[in-house]
Amino acid sequence: METNDKPGLTQRTIDVVKSTAPVLQQNGELLTRHFYQRMFRENPEVAPLFNRSNQESGNQQRALAGAICAFAANVDQLEVLGAAVETIAQKHAALRILPEHYPIVGANLLASIREVLGAAATDEIIDAWAEAYGFLANILIGREGHIYQIQARTEHGWNGFKSFRVARKVPESEVICSFYLVPADGGKVPSYKPGQYLTVRVADGEGSTTMRNYSLSSAPSPDHFRISVKAEPKGAVSGLLHGLKEGDVVEVGPPCGEFFLDLTEHHERPLVLLSAGVGITPVLAMLESVLAEQPQRQVIFIHGALNGRTHAFRQKLQELATGHPQLKLHVRYSEPEEKDRERRWHDSEGFIDAELIESLIPRRDCDYFFCGPKPFMSGIYRQLLAWGIPGSQVHFEFFGPKQELEAVAS
Repeated sequence: METNDKPGLTQRTIDVVKSTAPVLQQNGELLTRHFYQRMFRENPEVAPLFNRSNQESGNQQRALAGAICAFAANVDQLEVLGAAVETIAQKHAALRILPEHYPIVGANLLASIREVLGAAATDEIIDAWAEAYGFLANILIGREGHIYQIQARTEHGWNGFKSFRVARKVPESEVICSFYLVPADGGKVPSYKPGQYLTVRVADGEGSTTMRNYSLSSAPSPDHFRISVKAEPKGAVSGLLHGLKEGDVVEVGPPCGEFFLDLTEHHERPLVLLSAGVGITPVLAMLESVLAEQPQRQVIFIHGALNGRTHAFRQKLQELATGHPQLKLHVRYSEPEEKDRERRWHDSEGFIDAELIESLIPRRDCDYFFCGPKPFMSGIYRQLLAWGIPGSQVHFEFFGPKQELEAVAS
Protein backbone atom coordinates (compact mmCIF):
# COMPACT_ATOMS: atom_id res chain seq x y z
CA MET A 1 0.00 0.00 0.00
CA GLU A 2 1.25 3.46 -0.89
CA THR A 3 1.88 5.44 2.26
CA ASN A 4 2.87 8.93 3.30
CA ASP A 5 5.70 9.59 5.76
CA LYS A 6 3.06 10.55 8.34
CA PRO A 7 1.95 7.28 9.99
CA GLY A 8 -1.72 6.40 9.91
CA LEU A 9 -2.78 8.13 6.68
CA THR A 10 -2.23 6.71 3.21
CA GLN A 11 -1.14 9.04 0.44
CA ARG A 12 -4.37 8.25 -1.41
CA THR A 13 -6.41 9.38 1.60
CA ILE A 14 -4.39 12.58 1.82
CA ASP A 15 -4.94 13.28 -1.88
CA VAL A 16 -8.68 12.62 -1.75
CA VAL A 17 -9.28 14.67 1.42
CA LYS A 18 -7.21 17.54 0.08
CA SER A 19 -9.19 17.48 -3.18
CA THR A 20 -12.41 18.07 -1.22
CA ALA A 21 -11.18 21.33 0.32
CA PRO A 22 -12.75 23.61 -2.36
CA VAL A 23 -16.21 22.04 -2.17
CA LEU A 24 -16.08 22.08 1.63
CA GLN A 25 -15.07 25.73 1.57
CA GLN A 26 -18.13 26.44 -0.55
CA ASN A 27 -20.56 24.32 1.49
CA GLY A 28 -18.93 24.38 4.93
CA GLU A 29 -21.60 26.13 6.97
CA LEU A 30 -24.42 24.29 5.21
CA LEU A 31 -22.68 21.04 6.09
CA THR A 32 -22.05 21.92 9.72
CA ARG A 33 -25.61 23.19 10.27
CA HIS A 34 -26.90 19.91 8.90
CA PHE A 35 -24.39 17.99 11.03
CA TYR A 36 -25.46 19.56 14.33
CA GLN A 37 -29.16 19.20 13.55
CA ARG A 38 -28.65 15.57 12.64
CA MET A 39 -26.49 14.74 15.67
CA PHE A 40 -28.82 16.37 18.18
CA ARG A 41 -31.73 14.50 16.60
CA GLU A 42 -30.01 11.11 16.43
CA ASN A 43 -27.90 11.43 19.60
CA PRO A 44 -29.57 13.91 21.96
CA GLU A 45 -27.40 12.69 24.83
CA VAL A 46 -24.47 14.77 23.53
CA ALA A 47 -26.44 18.06 23.31
CA PRO A 48 -25.40 19.23 26.83
CA LEU A 49 -21.76 19.21 25.67
CA PHE A 50 -22.45 22.06 23.25
CA ASN A 51 -23.10 25.74 23.88
CA ARG A 52 -26.69 26.45 22.88
CA SER A 53 -26.03 30.19 22.48
CA ASN A 54 -23.20 29.49 20.05
CA GLN A 55 -25.51 27.16 18.15
CA GLU A 56 -28.23 29.80 17.89
CA SER A 57 -25.80 32.54 16.83
CA GLY A 58 -24.11 30.31 14.25
CA ASN A 59 -20.70 30.68 15.91
CA GLN A 60 -20.36 26.95 16.52
CA GLN A 61 -21.24 26.10 12.93
CA ARG A 62 -18.76 28.63 11.57
CA ALA A 63 -16.03 27.40 13.91
CA LEU A 64 -16.50 23.77 12.88
CA ALA A 65 -16.72 24.68 9.19
CA GLY A 66 -13.44 26.56 9.48
CA ALA A 67 -11.81 23.65 11.30
CA ILE A 68 -12.97 21.11 8.69
CA CYS A 69 -11.76 23.28 5.81
CA ALA A 70 -8.41 23.90 7.52
CA PHE A 71 -7.98 20.18 8.14
CA ALA A 72 -8.77 19.31 4.51
CA ALA A 73 -6.42 21.98 3.16
CA ASN A 74 -3.54 21.02 5.46
CA VAL A 75 -3.97 17.27 5.77
CA ASP A 76 -0.58 16.85 4.08
CA GLN A 77 1.14 19.11 6.62
CA LEU A 78 -0.67 18.55 9.89
CA GLU A 79 2.04 20.34 11.86
CA VAL A 80 0.39 23.55 10.64
CA LEU A 81 -2.66 22.61 12.71
CA GLY A 82 -0.73 21.97 15.93
CA ALA A 83 -1.96 25.08 17.74
CA ALA A 84 -5.54 24.43 16.63
CA VAL A 85 -5.38 20.84 17.87
CA GLU A 86 -4.19 22.04 21.28
CA THR A 87 -7.00 24.60 21.47
CA ILE A 88 -9.59 21.93 20.60
CA ALA A 89 -8.12 19.44 23.07
CA GLN A 90 -8.21 21.99 25.89
CA LYS A 91 -11.82 22.92 25.10
CA HIS A 92 -12.76 19.25 24.94
CA ALA A 93 -11.07 18.53 28.27
CA ALA A 94 -12.94 21.47 29.82
CA LEU A 95 -16.23 19.94 28.66
CA ARG A 96 -15.22 16.41 29.65
CA ILE A 97 -15.28 14.98 26.13
CA LEU A 98 -14.44 11.27 26.32
CA PRO A 99 -13.28 8.66 23.75
CA GLU A 100 -16.81 7.25 23.46
CA HIS A 101 -18.08 10.58 22.11
CA TYR A 102 -15.88 10.45 19.00
CA PRO A 103 -17.71 7.63 17.16
CA ILE A 104 -20.96 9.57 17.58
CA VAL A 105 -19.47 12.70 16.05
CA GLY A 106 -17.76 10.72 13.29
CA ALA A 107 -20.87 8.80 12.26
CA ASN A 108 -22.96 11.96 12.05
CA LEU A 109 -20.26 13.91 10.24
CA LEU A 110 -19.80 11.25 7.56
CA ALA A 111 -23.56 10.87 7.15
CA SER A 112 -23.88 14.65 6.82
CA ILE A 113 -21.17 14.81 4.15
CA ARG A 114 -23.06 12.20 2.15
CA GLU A 115 -26.47 13.82 2.69
CA VAL A 116 -25.37 17.38 1.93
CA LEU A 117 -23.02 16.72 -0.99
CA GLY A 118 -25.18 14.00 -2.53
CA ALA A 119 -23.69 12.27 -5.57
CA ALA A 120 -20.48 14.28 -5.16
CA ALA A 121 -19.79 12.33 -1.96
CA THR A 122 -18.52 9.14 -3.56
CA ASP A 123 -17.66 6.04 -1.58
CA GLU A 124 -13.99 6.89 -2.10
CA ILE A 125 -14.47 10.33 -0.52
CA ILE A 126 -16.46 8.93 2.42
CA ASP A 127 -13.84 6.23 3.03
CA ALA A 128 -11.02 8.78 2.90
CA TRP A 129 -12.77 11.09 5.33
CA ALA A 130 -13.52 8.17 7.65
CA GLU A 131 -9.82 7.32 7.75
CA ALA A 132 -8.81 10.95 8.20
CA TYR A 133 -11.36 11.54 10.95
CA GLY A 134 -10.21 8.42 12.79
CA PHE A 135 -6.61 9.62 12.56
CA LEU A 136 -7.46 13.07 13.93
CA ALA A 137 -9.72 11.60 16.62
CA ASN A 138 -6.86 9.43 17.86
CA ILE A 139 -4.59 12.49 18.12
CA LEU A 140 -7.22 14.38 20.12
CA ILE A 141 -8.10 11.41 22.33
CA GLY A 142 -4.42 10.96 23.15
CA ARG A 143 -3.85 14.62 24.00
CA GLU A 144 -7.08 14.87 26.02
CA GLY A 145 -6.17 11.72 27.92
CA HIS A 146 -2.85 13.32 28.83
CA ILE A 147 -4.64 16.46 30.04
CA TYR A 148 -6.95 14.34 32.21
CA GLN A 149 -3.96 12.53 33.69
CA ILE A 150 -2.27 15.82 34.57
CA GLN A 151 -5.47 17.15 36.15
CA ALA A 152 -5.88 14.04 38.29
CA ARG A 153 -2.21 13.95 39.37
CA THR A 154 -2.00 17.65 40.23
CA GLU A 155 -2.12 18.30 43.96
CA HIS A 156 -5.76 18.91 44.94
CA GLY A 157 -6.76 18.19 41.34
CA TRP A 158 -9.69 16.15 40.03
CA ASN A 159 -11.41 14.96 36.86
CA GLY A 160 -14.93 15.80 35.78
CA PHE A 161 -17.06 18.22 37.77
CA LYS A 162 -16.85 18.99 41.46
CA SER A 163 -19.13 20.96 43.79
CA PHE A 164 -17.91 24.42 44.77
CA ARG A 165 -19.50 26.90 47.14
CA VAL A 166 -19.71 30.63 46.52
CA ALA A 167 -17.69 31.96 49.48
CA ARG A 168 -17.82 35.61 48.39
CA LYS A 169 -19.63 37.60 45.73
CA VAL A 170 -18.08 40.98 44.93
CA PRO A 171 -19.39 43.54 42.40
CA GLU A 172 -16.48 44.85 40.31
CA SER A 173 -18.54 47.24 38.14
CA GLU A 174 -22.17 47.70 37.16
CA VAL A 175 -21.91 44.71 34.81
CA ILE A 176 -19.14 42.46 36.20
CA CYS A 177 -19.26 40.46 39.43
CA SER A 178 -16.52 38.30 40.97
CA PHE A 179 -17.25 34.94 42.55
CA TYR A 180 -14.81 33.41 45.03
CA LEU A 181 -15.31 29.64 44.79
CA VAL A 182 -14.16 27.14 47.42
CA PRO A 183 -14.51 23.33 47.34
CA ALA A 184 -17.73 22.25 49.02
CA ASP A 185 -15.80 19.42 50.69
CA GLY A 186 -13.57 21.91 52.50
CA GLY A 187 -10.42 21.04 50.58
CA LYS A 188 -7.86 23.13 48.73
CA VAL A 189 -7.74 24.02 45.05
CA PRO A 190 -4.99 23.16 42.54
CA SER A 191 -2.67 25.73 41.09
CA TYR A 192 -3.09 26.81 37.48
CA LYS A 193 -1.39 28.87 34.79
CA PRO A 194 -2.45 32.53 34.78
CA GLY A 195 -4.79 33.03 31.84
CA GLN A 196 -6.55 29.66 32.07
CA TYR A 197 -10.28 29.21 32.63
CA LEU A 198 -12.79 27.11 34.55
CA THR A 199 -15.89 25.43 33.19
CA VAL A 200 -19.06 26.02 35.20
CA ARG A 201 -21.93 23.55 34.73
CA VAL A 202 -25.45 24.50 35.75
CA ALA A 203 -28.96 23.13 35.30
CA ASP A 204 -30.68 24.68 32.29
CA GLY A 205 -34.21 24.45 33.68
CA GLU A 206 -35.21 21.87 31.05
CA GLY A 207 -33.96 18.77 32.80
CA SER A 208 -30.46 18.99 31.40
CA THR A 209 -27.28 20.99 32.01
CA THR A 210 -25.31 23.64 30.18
CA MET A 211 -21.69 24.75 30.50
CA ARG A 212 -19.71 27.94 30.08
CA ASN A 213 -16.01 28.79 30.33
CA TYR A 214 -14.94 31.67 32.58
CA SER A 215 -11.39 32.93 32.89
CA LEU A 216 -9.73 32.79 36.29
CA SER A 217 -9.31 36.45 37.19
CA SER A 218 -6.62 36.35 39.88
CA ALA A 219 -3.22 34.84 40.50
CA PRO A 220 -3.41 31.27 41.87
CA SER A 221 -4.40 30.86 45.51
CA PRO A 222 -4.50 27.55 47.42
CA ASP A 223 -7.79 28.42 49.08
CA HIS A 224 -10.10 29.52 46.27
CA PHE A 225 -10.73 30.19 42.61
CA ARG A 226 -11.98 33.56 41.43
CA ILE A 227 -13.97 34.08 38.26
CA SER A 228 -15.40 37.45 37.24
CA VAL A 229 -18.52 37.28 35.10
CA LYS A 230 -20.18 39.91 32.94
CA ALA A 231 -23.98 39.89 33.00
CA GLU A 232 -24.86 39.50 29.33
CA PRO A 233 -28.28 40.80 28.20
CA LYS A 234 -29.38 37.35 26.97
CA GLY A 235 -26.83 35.28 28.88
CA ALA A 236 -28.65 32.34 30.45
CA VAL A 237 -25.65 31.18 32.48
CA SER A 238 -24.24 34.61 33.34
CA GLY A 239 -27.72 35.66 34.49
CA LEU A 240 -28.00 32.58 36.67
CA LEU A 241 -24.57 33.21 38.19
CA HIS A 242 -25.34 36.84 38.94
CA GLY A 243 -28.43 35.60 40.77
CA LEU A 244 -26.43 33.33 43.07
CA LYS A 245 -25.99 34.14 46.75
CA GLU A 246 -23.03 33.46 48.99
CA GLY A 247 -23.31 29.86 50.13
CA ASP A 248 -24.88 28.61 46.89
CA VAL A 249 -23.20 25.66 45.14
CA VAL A 250 -22.18 25.20 41.50
CA GLU A 251 -20.36 22.45 39.61
CA VAL A 252 -16.88 23.32 38.38
CA GLY A 253 -14.38 21.59 36.11
CA PRO A 254 -10.60 21.81 36.62
CA PRO A 255 -8.57 24.64 35.06
CA CYS A 256 -7.95 24.35 31.30
CA GLY A 257 -6.77 26.46 28.40
CA GLU A 258 -3.74 27.09 26.20
CA PHE A 259 -3.79 30.89 26.62
CA PHE A 260 -1.52 31.51 29.59
CA LEU A 261 1.60 33.32 30.71
CA ASP A 262 4.40 30.80 31.20
CA LEU A 263 6.26 32.01 34.26
CA THR A 264 8.86 29.25 33.97
CA GLU A 265 10.30 31.19 31.03
CA HIS A 266 12.36 34.31 31.69
CA HIS A 267 12.51 36.96 28.99
CA GLU A 268 14.36 40.24 28.85
CA ARG A 269 11.62 41.57 26.59
CA PRO A 270 8.98 43.83 28.15
CA LEU A 271 5.54 42.28 28.68
CA VAL A 272 2.57 44.10 27.13
CA LEU A 273 -0.87 43.16 28.49
CA LEU A 274 -3.89 44.56 26.66
CA SER A 275 -7.56 44.13 27.49
CA ALA A 276 -10.96 45.64 26.89
CA GLY A 277 -14.18 45.12 28.80
CA VAL A 278 -14.50 41.76 30.53
CA GLY A 279 -11.38 40.67 28.59
CA ILE A 280 -9.50 42.01 31.59
CA THR A 281 -10.15 38.79 33.54
CA PRO A 282 -7.37 36.48 32.23
CA VAL A 283 -5.00 39.40 31.72
CA LEU A 284 -5.39 40.55 35.32
CA ALA A 285 -4.44 37.05 36.50
CA MET A 286 -1.30 37.35 34.37
CA LEU A 287 -0.53 40.80 35.75
CA GLU A 288 -0.81 39.74 39.39
CA SER A 289 1.29 36.64 38.73
CA VAL A 290 4.14 38.31 36.85
CA LEU A 291 4.43 41.12 39.40
CA ALA A 292 4.74 38.55 42.17
CA GLU A 293 7.07 36.09 40.44
CA GLN A 294 9.13 38.22 38.05
CA PRO A 295 9.32 41.56 39.90
CA GLN A 296 12.12 42.93 37.72
CA ARG A 297 10.30 42.53 34.42
CA GLN A 298 8.97 45.67 32.76
CA VAL A 299 5.19 45.41 32.30
CA ILE A 300 2.86 47.67 30.32
CA PHE A 301 -0.85 47.18 31.05
CA ILE A 302 -3.36 48.91 28.77
CA HIS A 303 -7.08 48.54 29.46
CA GLY A 304 -10.12 49.88 27.65
CA ALA A 305 -13.61 50.36 29.09
CA LEU A 306 -16.73 52.26 28.10
CA ASN A 307 -16.69 54.46 31.19
CA GLY A 308 -16.33 54.45 34.95
CA ARG A 309 -19.55 52.51 35.47
CA THR A 310 -18.27 49.53 33.47
CA HIS A 311 -14.60 49.80 34.51
CA ALA A 312 -13.86 46.71 36.59
CA PHE A 313 -10.95 46.34 39.04
CA ARG A 314 -10.13 50.06 38.96
CA GLN A 315 -8.96 50.22 42.57
CA LYS A 316 -7.01 46.95 42.30
CA LEU A 317 -5.12 48.20 39.24
CA GLN A 318 -4.25 51.46 40.96
CA GLU A 319 -2.93 49.57 43.99
CA LEU A 320 -0.75 47.39 41.77
CA ALA A 321 0.60 50.39 39.86
CA THR A 322 1.39 52.22 43.10
CA GLY A 323 3.25 49.26 44.58
CA HIS A 324 5.22 48.22 41.50
CA PRO A 325 7.36 50.87 39.78
CA GLN A 326 8.13 48.48 36.90
CA LEU A 327 4.41 48.55 35.93
CA LYS A 328 3.14 51.19 33.52
CA LEU A 329 -0.69 51.38 33.64
CA HIS A 330 -2.89 53.18 31.12
CA VAL A 331 -6.71 53.17 31.06
CA ARG A 332 -8.70 54.50 28.11
CA TYR A 333 -12.48 55.14 28.08
CA SER A 334 -14.33 55.05 24.77
CA GLU A 335 -17.56 56.66 26.07
CA PRO A 336 -16.59 58.63 29.19
CA GLU A 337 -19.17 60.47 31.22
CA GLU A 338 -18.62 63.93 32.65
CA LYS A 339 -18.15 62.59 36.16
CA ASP A 340 -15.39 60.30 34.82
CA ARG A 341 -13.43 63.36 33.73
CA GLU A 342 -13.93 64.92 37.15
CA ARG A 343 -12.75 61.77 38.93
CA ARG A 344 -9.82 61.24 36.53
CA TRP A 345 -10.23 57.50 36.61
CA HIS A 346 -8.92 57.19 33.03
CA ASP A 347 -5.83 58.44 31.26
CA SER A 348 -7.17 59.00 27.73
CA GLU A 349 -10.31 58.75 25.60
CA GLY A 350 -11.15 56.81 22.48
CA PHE A 351 -10.33 53.28 21.40
CA ILE A 352 -7.05 51.48 22.00
CA ASP A 353 -5.05 51.85 18.79
CA ALA A 354 -1.52 51.51 17.43
CA GLU A 355 -0.63 55.11 18.22
CA LEU A 356 -1.49 54.67 21.89
CA ILE A 357 0.32 51.34 22.20
CA GLU A 358 3.47 52.63 20.55
CA SER A 359 3.49 55.71 22.77
CA LEU A 360 3.59 53.51 25.88
CA ILE A 361 5.97 50.70 24.98
CA PRO A 362 9.76 51.15 25.05
CA ARG A 363 10.11 49.30 21.74
CA ARG A 364 8.02 47.06 19.51
CA ASP A 365 9.99 43.94 20.41
CA CYS A 366 7.82 42.85 23.34
CA ASP A 367 5.68 39.87 24.35
CA TYR A 368 2.00 40.66 23.77
CA PHE A 369 -1.04 39.11 25.46
CA PHE A 370 -4.51 40.46 24.72
CA CYS A 371 -8.18 39.67 25.24
CA GLY A 372 -11.42 41.54 24.60
CA PRO A 373 -14.26 42.05 22.11
CA LYS A 374 -13.75 41.01 18.50
CA PRO A 375 -13.21 44.54 17.03
CA PHE A 376 -10.58 45.25 19.70
CA MET A 377 -8.89 41.89 19.12
CA SER A 378 -8.87 42.26 15.34
CA GLY A 379 -7.35 45.72 15.56
CA ILE A 380 -4.56 44.62 17.90
CA TYR A 381 -3.83 41.49 15.90
CA ARG A 382 -3.70 43.38 12.61
CA GLN A 383 -1.29 45.93 14.07
CA LEU A 384 1.06 43.35 15.52
CA LEU A 385 1.17 41.60 12.16
CA ALA A 386 1.95 44.92 10.47
CA TRP A 387 4.80 45.47 12.91
CA GLY A 388 6.22 42.07 12.05
CA ILE A 389 6.01 40.74 15.61
CA PRO A 390 6.86 37.00 15.55
CA GLY A 391 3.97 34.64 16.23
CA SER A 392 5.81 33.27 19.27
CA GLN A 393 5.43 36.70 20.92
CA VAL A 394 1.71 37.15 20.13
CA HIS A 395 -0.83 35.46 22.41
CA PHE A 396 -4.58 35.96 22.61
CA GLU A 397 -7.78 34.49 23.99
CA PHE A 398 -10.64 34.68 21.51
CA PHE A 399 -13.98 33.19 22.56
CA GLY A 400 -15.32 32.48 19.09
CA PRO A 401 -14.17 31.05 15.73
CA LYS A 402 -10.50 32.05 15.52
CA GLN A 403 -10.80 32.11 11.74
CA GLU A 404 -12.75 35.36 12.13
CA LEU A 405 -9.78 36.97 13.86
CA GLU A 406 -7.07 35.40 11.74
CA ALA A 407 -8.86 36.47 8.54
CA VAL A 408 -7.40 39.93 9.04
CA ALA A 409 -4.02 38.51 8.11
CA SER A 410 -5.15 37.59 4.62
